[in-house]
Amino acid sequence: MQVKMILSNSIINDLPREGSTMTKHPAQPHKAHILIVEDDKGRRELLLRKSKYTIGRAQQCDIRIHSPFVSRYHATLIRQFDNQGYIYYQICDGDGKSNFSANGILVNGKKIANQELKHGDKVIFGPQVSITYQHCQRDIFPSLPPDDPFDITLIDPAMMVSEWEEV
Repeated sequence: MQVKMILSNSIINDLPREGSTMTKHPAQPHKAHILIVEDDKGRRELLLRKSKYTIGRAQQCDIRIHSPFVSRYHATLIRQFDNQGYIYYQICDGDGKSNFSANGILVNGKKIANQELKHGDKVIFGPQVSITYQHCQRDIFPSLPPDDPFDITLIDPAMMVSEWEEV
């Protein structure tokens, strides 16, 4: 017995060709901006999402640093966009205007008033008080259409918990 399979032109045209990818769109990068804070209370990781953060000892600061060597309003983080539309953060001593911190800030050992942060930059506020900027990137692949019979998604429950504290 011979079985004939008839496929419509639209199905045949949608099948992947040799050497092509399964989706029509390339993978899109996902970027996370993380601040690792080390102070008198220990170490913590913060996921940066807002456009501006105040850093200091004051309770009103977005990122509170626990140390007597840190000014009440020691520094400001400001989200910026480069000419390609990618996000980066700039750190400014004090409030970013005319009020500077008492001890200043060092980025990678150099005293600065403001600077664009790059992955791995270490900002020193005082003895045993620092933040490290991390710029992580991973690829996100567009998913296949929901009616794909071969689409199987396995989710590890451990993936559902974020390791970063959001601020």
